[in-house]
Amino acid sequence: MKINRNTGLVLEGGGMRGVFTTGVLDAFMKHDLYFRYVVAVSAGACNGVSYMSHQIRRARIANINMLGQYDYIGLKNLITQRSIFDRKLLYDEFPNKLVPFDWETYSKSGAEFEVVTTNCHTGRSEYLSEYKNPQRLNDIIMASSALPFVSSVVEVDGTPMLDGGIIDSIPIQRAVDTGHDFNIVISTRNMGYRSKGHDMKLPPLIYDEYPRLRVALSHRIEAYNEQLEMMERMERWGEIVVIRPERPLEVGRVTRDTDKLERLYEEGFRLGEDFLLNVEG
Repeated sequence: MKINRNTGLVLEGGGMRGVFTTGVLDAFMKHDLYFRYVVAVSAGACNGVSYMSHQIRRARIANINMLGQYDYIGLKNLITQRSIFDRKLLYDEFPNKLVPFDWETYSKSGAEFEVVTTNCHTGRSEYLSEYKNPQRLNDIIMASSALPFVSSVVEVDGTPMLDGGIIDSIPIQRAVDTGHDFNIVISTRNMGYRSKGHDMKLPPLIYDEYPRLRVALSHRIEAYNEQLEMMERMERWGEIVVIRPERPLEVGRVTRDTDKLERLYEEGFRLGEDFLLNVEG
Protein backbone atom coordinates (compact mmCIF):
# COMPACT_ATOMS: atom_id res chain seq x y z
CA MET A 1 0.00 0.00 0.00
CA LYS A 2 1.38 3.37 -1.01
CA ILE A 3 0.64 6.46 1.10
CA ASN A 4 1.46 9.85 -0.37
CA ARG A 5 0.76 13.49 0.42
CA ASN A 6 -2.72 13.19 -1.13
CA THR A 7 -3.79 10.34 1.16
CA GLY A 8 -6.20 11.53 3.84
CA LEU A 9 -6.64 10.35 7.42
CA VAL A 10 -10.18 10.31 8.88
CA LEU A 11 -10.71 10.04 12.65
CA GLU A 12 -14.11 9.03 14.04
CA GLY A 13 -15.25 10.18 17.48
CA GLY A 14 -16.87 8.09 20.20
CA GLY A 15 -15.97 9.54 23.59
CA MET A 16 -13.74 7.19 25.55
CA ARG A 17 -13.86 4.67 22.69
CA GLY A 18 -11.35 7.08 21.19
CA VAL A 19 -8.52 5.49 23.19
CA PHE A 20 -8.47 2.96 20.35
CA THR A 21 -7.59 5.83 18.01
CA THR A 22 -4.97 6.98 20.52
CA GLY A 23 -3.25 3.61 20.26
CA VAL A 24 -3.29 3.59 16.46
CA LEU A 25 -1.91 7.13 16.25
CA ASP A 26 0.84 6.35 18.75
CA ALA A 27 1.88 3.45 16.55
CA PHE A 28 1.94 5.78 13.55
CA MET A 29 4.10 8.28 15.43
CA LYS A 30 6.44 5.58 16.68
CA HIS A 31 7.17 4.71 13.06
CA ASP A 32 7.15 8.33 11.86
CA LEU A 33 4.03 8.05 9.70
CA TYR A 34 2.35 11.43 9.35
CA PHE A 35 -0.45 12.38 6.96
CA ARG A 36 -0.63 15.76 5.26
CA TYR A 37 -4.41 15.96 5.67
CA VAL A 38 -6.41 14.89 8.72
CA VAL A 39 -10.13 15.42 9.33
CA ALA A 40 -11.37 14.55 12.80
CA VAL A 41 -14.51 14.74 14.87
CA SER A 42 -15.16 14.89 18.62
CA ALA A 43 -12.84 12.47 20.46
CA GLY A 44 -11.02 11.96 17.17
CA ALA A 45 -10.14 15.65 17.23
CA CYS A 46 -9.03 15.51 20.86
CA ASN A 47 -6.68 12.64 20.03
CA GLY A 48 -5.75 13.88 16.59
CA VAL A 49 -4.40 17.21 17.79
CA SER A 50 -1.61 15.42 19.71
CA TYR A 51 -0.80 13.50 16.52
CA MET A 52 -0.61 16.77 14.60
CA SER A 53 1.84 18.14 17.18
CA HIS A 54 3.90 14.92 16.99
CA GLN A 55 3.50 14.22 20.73
CA ILE A 56 3.51 10.45 21.11
CA ARG A 57 1.69 9.11 24.19
CA ARG A 58 0.34 12.57 25.11
CA ALA A 59 -3.27 11.57 24.36
CA ARG A 60 -2.77 8.27 26.16
CA ILE A 61 -1.63 10.10 29.29
CA ALA A 62 -4.66 12.39 29.13
CA ASN A 63 -7.19 9.63 28.38
CA ILE A 64 -5.98 6.90 30.75
CA ASN A 65 -3.37 8.05 33.25
CA MET A 66 -5.03 11.38 34.02
CA LEU A 67 -8.52 9.87 34.10
CA GLY A 68 -7.45 7.55 36.89
CA GLN A 69 -5.89 10.45 38.74
CA TYR A 70 -8.49 13.17 38.20
CA ASP A 71 -11.74 11.30 37.39
CA TYR A 72 -12.87 14.07 35.04
CA ILE A 73 -16.14 12.43 33.90
CA GLY A 74 -19.26 12.73 36.06
CA LEU A 75 -22.56 14.36 36.92
CA LYS A 76 -20.84 16.80 39.27
CA ASN A 77 -19.31 18.48 36.24
CA LEU A 78 -22.72 18.69 34.60
CA ILE A 79 -23.96 20.68 37.58
CA THR A 80 -20.93 22.92 38.03
CA GLN A 81 -19.77 23.35 34.42
CA ARG A 82 -22.82 22.31 32.35
CA SER A 83 -20.81 19.48 30.83
CA ILE A 84 -20.37 15.86 31.88
CA PHE A 85 -16.65 16.32 31.22
CA ASP A 86 -14.53 18.65 33.37
CA ARG A 87 -13.88 21.33 30.75
CA LYS A 88 -11.60 23.44 32.92
CA LEU A 89 -9.31 20.48 33.43
CA LEU A 90 -9.46 19.13 29.87
CA TYR A 91 -9.25 22.38 27.94
CA ASP A 92 -7.21 24.57 30.26
CA GLU A 93 -5.07 22.74 32.79
CA PHE A 94 -4.27 19.77 30.54
CA PRO A 95 -3.05 21.63 27.43
CA ASN A 96 -1.46 24.53 29.32
CA LYS A 97 0.04 22.87 32.41
CA LEU A 98 -0.32 19.13 32.96
CA VAL A 99 0.34 17.72 29.47
CA PRO A 100 1.43 20.84 27.57
CA PHE A 101 0.50 21.06 23.92
CA ASP A 102 3.37 21.73 21.50
CA TRP A 103 1.80 24.61 19.60
CA GLU A 104 4.99 25.48 17.75
CA THR A 105 5.33 22.03 16.19
CA TYR A 106 1.63 21.95 15.38
CA SER A 107 1.48 25.38 13.78
CA LYS A 108 4.63 24.83 11.71
CA SER A 109 3.93 21.26 10.56
CA GLY A 110 2.54 22.33 7.19
CA ALA A 111 -0.19 19.67 7.49
CA GLU A 112 -3.91 20.41 7.31
CA PHE A 113 -6.08 19.55 10.31
CA GLU A 114 -9.85 20.00 9.98
CA VAL A 115 -12.20 19.58 12.93
CA VAL A 116 -15.91 18.85 12.47
CA THR A 117 -18.46 20.82 14.49
CA THR A 118 -22.23 21.21 14.27
CA ASN A 119 -23.60 24.71 13.79
CA CYS A 120 -26.61 24.96 16.11
CA HIS A 121 -28.29 27.64 14.00
CA THR A 122 -28.07 25.84 10.65
CA GLY A 123 -28.11 22.23 11.85
CA ARG A 124 -25.21 21.58 9.46
CA SER A 125 -21.65 20.45 9.89
CA GLU A 126 -18.76 22.87 9.67
CA TYR A 127 -15.09 22.03 9.07
CA LEU A 128 -12.80 24.37 10.94
CA SER A 129 -9.03 24.81 11.08
CA GLU A 130 -6.71 27.05 13.08
CA TYR A 131 -2.93 27.58 12.93
CA LYS A 132 -2.43 31.06 14.43
CA ASN A 133 -4.52 31.21 17.61
CA PRO A 134 -4.12 28.42 20.23
CA GLN A 135 -7.26 29.47 22.11
CA ARG A 136 -9.42 29.33 19.00
CA LEU A 137 -8.10 25.83 18.21
CA ASN A 138 -8.93 24.81 21.78
CA ASP A 139 -12.46 26.21 21.42
CA ILE A 140 -12.98 24.38 18.11
CA ILE A 141 -11.96 21.05 19.64
CA MET A 142 -14.12 21.67 22.71
CA ALA A 143 -17.08 22.45 20.46
CA SER A 144 -16.53 19.31 18.37
CA SER A 145 -16.61 17.27 21.60
CA ALA A 146 -19.62 18.98 23.19
CA LEU A 147 -22.06 16.08 23.40
CA PRO A 148 -25.71 17.07 23.02
CA PHE A 149 -27.89 16.96 26.14
CA VAL A 150 -24.91 16.56 28.52
CA SER A 151 -22.85 19.57 27.40
CA SER A 152 -23.66 23.22 26.89
CA VAL A 153 -23.00 24.76 23.49
CA VAL A 154 -19.58 26.25 22.78
CA GLU A 155 -19.25 29.49 20.86
CA VAL A 156 -16.68 29.65 18.08
CA ASP A 157 -16.41 33.01 16.32
CA GLY A 158 -19.68 33.97 18.01
CA THR A 159 -21.56 30.94 16.63
CA PRO A 160 -23.01 28.28 18.98
CA MET A 161 -21.56 24.86 18.19
CA LEU A 162 -21.99 21.28 19.40
CA ASP A 163 -20.55 17.82 18.74
CA GLY A 164 -19.55 17.35 15.10
CA GLY A 165 -20.75 13.77 15.28
CA ILE A 166 -24.38 14.91 15.30
CA ILE A 167 -24.12 15.41 11.53
CA ASP A 168 -20.85 13.88 10.36
CA SER A 169 -19.56 11.14 12.65
CA ILE A 170 -17.21 9.64 10.07
CA PRO A 171 -16.18 12.50 7.75
CA ILE A 172 -14.97 10.42 4.80
CA GLN A 173 -16.95 12.45 2.29
CA ARG A 174 -15.28 15.63 3.50
CA ALA A 175 -11.87 14.06 2.84
CA VAL A 176 -12.98 13.09 -0.67
CA ASP A 177 -14.46 16.53 -1.32
CA THR A 178 -11.15 18.17 -0.41
CA GLY A 179 -9.32 16.16 -3.07
CA HIS A 180 -8.28 13.03 -1.18
CA ASP A 181 -9.51 10.13 -3.29
CA PHE A 182 -7.89 7.49 -1.07
CA ASN A 183 -8.24 7.64 2.71
CA ILE A 184 -7.31 5.75 5.84
CA VAL A 185 -10.16 5.70 8.36
CA ILE A 186 -9.75 4.97 12.06
CA SER A 187 -13.15 3.81 13.27
CA THR A 188 -14.08 3.16 16.90
CA ARG A 189 -16.64 0.47 16.11
CA ASN A 190 -16.15 -3.15 15.11
CA MET A 191 -17.00 -4.41 11.62
CA GLY A 192 -20.75 -4.76 11.09
CA TYR A 193 -21.79 -2.59 14.02
CA ARG A 194 -25.07 -0.72 13.67
CA SER A 195 -26.81 1.35 16.31
CA LYS A 196 -29.99 -0.38 17.47
CA GLY A 197 -31.43 2.80 18.97
CA HIS A 198 -34.44 4.59 17.57
CA ASP A 199 -34.65 8.19 16.45
CA MET A 200 -37.43 10.28 17.93
CA LYS A 201 -38.62 13.86 18.00
CA LEU A 202 -37.20 15.88 20.86
CA PRO A 203 -39.51 16.91 23.72
CA PRO A 204 -40.63 20.54 23.70
CA LEU A 205 -38.20 23.13 25.09
CA ILE A 206 -35.06 21.03 24.42
CA TYR A 207 -32.96 23.19 22.10
CA ASP A 208 -36.11 25.12 21.26
CA GLU A 209 -33.98 28.11 20.21
CA TYR A 210 -32.28 25.94 17.56
CA PRO A 211 -35.05 24.36 15.43
CA ARG A 212 -32.69 23.11 12.73
CA LEU A 213 -30.50 21.44 15.34
CA ARG A 214 -33.61 19.71 16.67
CA VAL A 215 -34.30 18.28 13.22
CA ALA A 216 -30.72 17.01 12.91
CA LEU A 217 -30.85 15.36 16.34
CA SER A 218 -34.12 13.62 15.46
CA HIS A 219 -32.34 11.80 12.57
CA ARG A 220 -29.01 11.22 14.27
CA ILE A 221 -29.08 7.41 14.58
CA GLU A 222 -30.31 6.93 11.03
CA ALA A 223 -27.56 9.21 9.72
CA TYR A 224 -24.86 7.37 11.66
CA ASN A 225 -25.95 3.95 10.44
CA GLU A 226 -25.97 5.26 6.87
CA GLN A 227 -22.39 6.46 7.33
CA LEU A 228 -21.36 3.06 8.65
CA GLU A 229 -22.87 1.42 5.58
CA MET A 230 -21.10 3.90 3.29
CA MET A 231 -17.79 3.24 5.03
CA GLU A 232 -18.08 -0.52 4.59
CA ARG A 233 -19.15 -0.11 0.97
CA MET A 234 -16.16 2.13 0.18
CA GLU A 235 -13.92 -0.35 1.96
CA ARG A 236 -15.18 -3.20 -0.26
CA TRP A 237 -14.57 -1.06 -3.35
CA GLY A 238 -10.99 -0.37 -2.28
CA GLU A 239 -11.51 3.38 -1.90
CA ILE A 240 -10.54 3.42 1.78
CA VAL A 241 -8.74 1.28 4.34
CA VAL A 242 -10.38 1.03 7.75
CA ILE A 243 -8.57 0.32 11.00
CA ARG A 244 -11.15 -0.73 13.57
CA PRO A 245 -11.50 -2.80 16.77
CA GLU A 246 -11.65 -6.52 16.09
CA ARG A 247 -14.62 -7.27 18.35
CA PRO A 248 -17.52 -5.46 20.05
CA LEU A 249 -16.19 -2.98 22.56
CA GLU A 250 -16.42 -3.20 26.33
CA VAL A 251 -15.72 0.53 26.43
CA GLY A 252 -18.55 3.04 26.06
CA ARG A 253 -18.67 6.77 25.48
CA VAL A 254 -18.10 7.67 29.15
CA THR A 255 -16.32 4.55 30.48
CA ARG A 256 -14.08 5.29 33.47
CA ASP A 257 -12.57 1.80 33.93
CA THR A 258 -8.89 2.39 33.17
CA ASP A 259 -8.15 -1.35 32.80
CA LYS A 260 -10.67 -1.60 29.96
CA LEU A 261 -9.32 1.59 28.43
CA GLU A 262 -5.76 0.26 28.61
CA ARG A 263 -6.78 -2.93 26.79
CA LEU A 264 -8.47 -0.93 24.05
CA TYR A 265 -5.42 1.32 23.69
CA GLU A 266 -3.15 -1.70 23.35
CA GLU A 267 -5.43 -3.18 20.69
CA GLY A 268 -5.28 0.06 18.75
CA PHE A 269 -1.50 0.20 19.02
CA ARG A 270 -1.15 -3.39 17.83
CA LEU A 271 -3.47 -2.89 14.86
CA GLY A 272 -1.70 0.35 14.01
CA GLU A 273 1.59 -1.52 13.80
CA ASP A 274 -0.05 -4.30 11.78
CA PHE A 275 -1.28 -1.69 9.31
CA LEU A 276 2.23 -0.30 8.91
CA LEU A 277 3.49 -3.71 7.77
CA ASN A 278 1.53 -3.18 4.53
CA VAL A 279 2.70 0.37 3.91
CA GLU A 280 5.39 0.82 1.30
CA GLY A 281 8.39 2.84 2.40
